[in-house]
Amino acid sequence: MAISLFGFEFKKKQEDEPVSFVAPDNDDGASIVSSGAAYYGIYMDIDGSVKNDIQNIQTYRTVSIYPDIDIAIQDIVNEAIPNEDETEKVKLDLDGLEQPAKIKKIFNDEFKNVLRLLKFNENAPDIFRQWYIDGRKYYHVIPSKNPRQDGIAELRPIEATRIKKVRELIKDKQNGVEVIKEIKEYYLYTDFQNAMNQTNGTITMAPNAVQGIKISPDAIIYAPSGFFDNNTGTMLSYLHPCIRPANQLRMMEDSMVVYRVSRAPERRVFYIDVGNLPKGKAEQHMKDIMNRYRNKLVYDANTGSVRNDKAYLSLLEDFWLPRRDGGAGTKIDVLPGASNIDQIGDVTYFQEKLWQSLNVPSSRLRPETGMSLGNSQTISRDEVKFQKFIEKLRGKFSNIILEAFKTQLILKGIVTLEDWEELRYDIKIVYQTDNYFAELKNIEILNTRLAAAMQADQFVGKYYSVSYIRKNILKMDDDTCDEMDEEIAAEAQEHPEWYPAMIQFQQQSQQQDGASDVATSDQPEMLPPEQGNEQNSRPV
Repeated sequence: MAISLFGFEFKKKQEDEPVSFVAPDNDDGASIVSSGAAYYGIYMDIDGSVKNDIQNIQTYRTVSIYPDIDIAIQDIVNEAIPNEDETEKVKLDLDGLEQPAKIKKIFNDEFKNVLRLLKFNENAPDIFRQWYIDGRKYYHVIPSKNPRQDGIAELRPIEATRIKKVRELIKDKQNGVEVIKEIKEYYLYTDFQNAMNQTNGTITMAPNAVQGIKISPDAIIYAPSGFFDNNTGTMLSYLHPCIRPANQLRMMEDSMVVYRVSRAPERRVFYIDVGNLPKGKAEQHMKDIMNRYRNKLVYDANTGSVRNDKAYLSLLEDFWLPRRDGGAGTKIDVLPGASNIDQIGDVTYFQEKLWQSLNVPSSRLRPETGMSLGNSQTISRDEVKFQKFIEKLRGKFSNIILEAFKTQLILKGIVTLEDWEELRYDIKIVYQTDNYFAELKNIEILNTRLAAAMQADQFVGKYYSVSYIRKNILKMDDDTCDEMDEEIAAEAQEHPEWYPAMIQFQQQSQQQDGASDVATSDQPEMLPPEQGNEQNSRPV
């Protein structure tokens, strides 16, 4: 299959591309493809990139099934995408967007359409779980037949092992030094696993020779994890640090089971007196006694029958030892089982290490540990770190929603690409939260600030100003201060009973202003000195 450009693309106005000798940051895990004027075709060695990506994704999916890791992932998913009630899991925050209310309403309506296309309210935990495990998530944007009216028709998920982002660097030589003349980005959709099996991990891309489809970057929604490995140039999953502890824990549990099975039961030791019998007859005598006392009946669950396996000797059975003439004769002893099989400290150690690698508090591993609902002093540092980690994951995961929202607005002609780049950082996505520790921390911080403000209120006008208390104690910025002033003034007009002190102060000020006006009206009008002298000089 030859290369063909698939999908649509949003282009800016044609401008001269900046020339640089440094490649752009590869923080999204894209494969770097170099080409120049002296080359015919493109060569891409993806032995350390795509091959590792595919192997890593397969490893992540295998590791995620491990019970301890599955419990940790479930905790992370529950905290990141809570499902407390039937309210929306995410909302659009446009408070920082300086646009009319009509524009904000259009944005909110299109945002709901994007959530409907993603089936976010129904499948949000599953989408987040897959993104967290794979370390990336791809969607194919399928526009409707009339994009100006309907925008996106479907958002179709793509298997992460079959698509790869490619960044092509068009280079040229100036004074013997290669400089980057142009940068092209696209996605390559193909069966990388079969291609690497056929070429031993190396794919050579030449014109009309690549087994795949080149897709325009605007037709794909790509949300990487942000966990980038600079040594290998690959995008990793947040499960990557737990691979080694998981293997160690699995090996420790297997060895513990083998030790308990082999050492737990008590076994008998038979010392058989063989007298002066020759070696052959002594062994035959031993076998006769063993067959007489051994009984190993095994139940076959497949056929429902009982079969005799006494012909096989295992380590869990009794020991039979010959004793020559002159010994103590036949004797039976009992070999005690292991006495320390209840000690699992090493297994617990690796379990805690595994959870630490996943940034999950180890206290959640122990079911007997309850959640303390007290003040902020009872909140552990691990829970605070865990909440910050969840906020980081939400910020990276939000790229799926924001990219789809951007494409929807541009396809319908609501905004242009240049407009979106200006509005992007004023648009925020707010997640529903149920982390009591984060809520308790915010309440404690607010109570501490209000208590300090109450103590400083008596010194307002003497040592401190109201503006100083707002900015340095309550930590309010200029925009928040202006917003609070406007809201207080509006509420005082609509609900004067809420602000009795302010209303009383305004009435006193009006009375004082009225009294001063009356006093001024009773006094004769003062004329300028020149006019007064002129008036006094007139004859009566």
